[in-house]
Amino acid sequence: MQEKTTPDYGFFRVATAIPTVKVADVEYNLKQHIELIRQAHADGVQLLAFPELSLTGYTCADLFHHQPLLEVAREALMHLAEATRGIDMAVVVGAPLAVGNRLYNCAVLLGDGVIAGIVPKIYLPTYNEFYEARWFASGVEVADGSWLELSMTDRKGKRVQQRVRIGKDLLFDFEGTTVGIEICEDLWVPMAPSNRMALAGAQVIVNLSCSNEVLGKHAYLRRMIEAQSGRLVCAYVYASAGFGESSTDLVFAGKGLIAENGTLLGESERFQMEPHILVRDVDVEKLKVLRRTQSTFCNLMADASASTRDFHSEYYSHSLPRTGGYQTIQLSKLKAPDFEQQLYRYVAPRPFVPASADDMEARCSEIFNIQVQGLVTRLQHIQAKTAVVGISGGLDSTLALLVTVRAFDKLGWSRDRIVGITMPGFGTSKRTHGNSLGLMKALGITTREISIKDAVNQHFKDLGIDPSVHDVTYENCQARERTQILMDASNQTGGIVIGTGDLSELALGWCTYNGDHMSMYAVNVSIPKTLVKYLVRYVAMSGSEETRKYLLDIIDTPISPELIPTDEQGNIAQKTEDLVGPYELHDFFLYHFFRFGASADKIFMLAKKAFQSDEYAGERDATYDDETIRKWLSTFMRRFFQQQFKRSCLPDGPKVGTVSISPRGDWRMPSDASSALWK
Repeated sequence: MQEKTTPDYGFFRVATAIPTVKVADVEYNLKQHIELIRQAHADGVQLLAFPELSLTGYTCADLFHHQPLLEVAREALMHLAEATRGIDMAVVVGAPLAVGNRLYNCAVLLGDGVIAGIVPKIYLPTYNEFYEARWFASGVEVADGSWLELSMTDRKGKRVQQRVRIGKDLLFDFEGTTVGIEICEDLWVPMAPSNRMALAGAQVIVNLSCSNEVLGKHAYLRRMIEAQSGRLVCAYVYASAGFGESSTDLVFAGKGLIAENGTLLGESERFQMEPHILVRDVDVEKLKVLRRTQSTFCNLMADASASTRDFHSEYYSHSLPRTGGYQTIQLSKLKAPDFEQQLYRYVAPRPFVPASADDMEARCSEIFNIQVQGLVTRLQHIQAKTAVVGISGGLDSTLALLVTVRAFDKLGWSRDRIVGITMPGFGTSKRTHGNSLGLMKALGITTREISIKDAVNQHFKDLGIDPSVHDVTYENCQARERTQILMDASNQTGGIVIGTGDLSELALGWCTYNGDHMSMYAVNVSIPKTLVKYLVRYVAMSGSEETRKYLLDIIDTPISPELIPTDEQGNIAQKTEDLVGPYELHDFFLYHFFRFGASADKIFMLAKKAFQSDEYAGERDATYDDETIRKWLSTFMRRFFQQQFKRSCLPDGPKVGTVSISPRGDWRMPSDASSALWK
């Protein structure tokens, strides 16, 4: 086995190759294949997929009945395999192959001088413009365990032979990355072969296709590929024929699509006249994690094990021993390219935040309504008379207040039953204090102002605390005093305290235990900090001009707990991100750590791509060097593990996205678990 020089981080580089073809001109088509293979190899591609019947062209029609075409196609396969010798890449091409008296539309996996296996098409369309059953037989007719003899004449005039497995029941495993192959129509049927392949362990599905263009078909195909990759928790690599196929009755636009777990990673431009490839890096490690965590998928794999045992795992090798003139297929791993140097994959700096404006508005609407609906249900169930919200003039309490206002409006309750309490302390700035009072007035809720200074000073005196020492005790005394006021006010008015803390703070434990950590219903518990301001802006744009004025200024206010005294001008002196790190970094770390179980090394590599590449400059607040990313990643891992005890007793709150740390739902972890493996 060739020694790896760089880590692969669980990635696997795949590509689609769309050649120009000349119908029935196999020699011309073979040259096109070889050129695209060389191009893909230069890009470090590990698995390359060509379209259906790519060596002959799909539209040969009755020419498929002619022996000369079939013979040259068989020989071209051997020549193509030989052309890949020394190239560390697997290639899947399409060709017609006869077995006995039957002709099959086949996908052939080859590389490094070897043809590893042949998969025949199962479902043959014979409707509308398609008439494949006129020429081909279904792959179900190929008996399991069948072999096909292939031969060619090499440059020295010697006949070279290979004995190759052929069947519908083949998978190809590259030491942990398992590939299944289906052909065109196989995807469109109710019971696609890829369903069984995925349950048998295939994380990557390749589809060789020749799908013609008709109005609306491409959009439907794209949705189907995305859905299939999501349903099977797999990567789906789709290559369809293009320029050069006969236009007698149909037009073929040539398209490559690569999807992963429901998301389209890339799509080539259609209607090109030149050969082209589409390269993407699929995250096989992520797919494995998702499959393991989805119990229904695991249960299906177990239930289907009896019916999928007939899938034979075939192994592709780069140093195949020869026995009796035949090549024996063995286990081998394809060499990984340098993913650190070049990653063909979009890495969102803000994975919780949609990139497009249209998606943003739709996402914010859905999230906000989930929050509102959760609160409406809770208020009705407990027959609350009021809802009490602590208003700081910051983003989190503002969002909680907006959710509460919308919930009361939906219930038809008067807004004066919402009790907003602002509680200025030692670090409260003029800006946040003014915004708190102004926003509550603009929204028409009941406003109360209760200073915590005297109560906290008395507390300092009772405990013998020096108020000039601004340590954690100094800060937490203020947070707990505010929570006591809110709790008692809710009892006083027959209501509940609405929690304001967000997902990012709870992941880091950046909250005071039994202080702002506690409430009676936490509406922001699943909202990451990077998304909060977009939700507030979404509401601001649909509200009154007076309300919008305060909301937009709150969005522009630095994030701060305001527990340390202000500066001489009354401005915020304590900024959260100076202390705990940039939230856009922490939300990035949280997403990949929680959602996909990524290692610290992998998160670090991805963060460098997201926060150092010019490509993503418009999608982030800042650029961070290696040292800064490493520093805050270390902080994230340390705090996430140390602060689990706070998450273990969180109040109820609505789950909004795929990342949720509720101890009753998505995240269960002992409070004393070691973080050594993640440092």
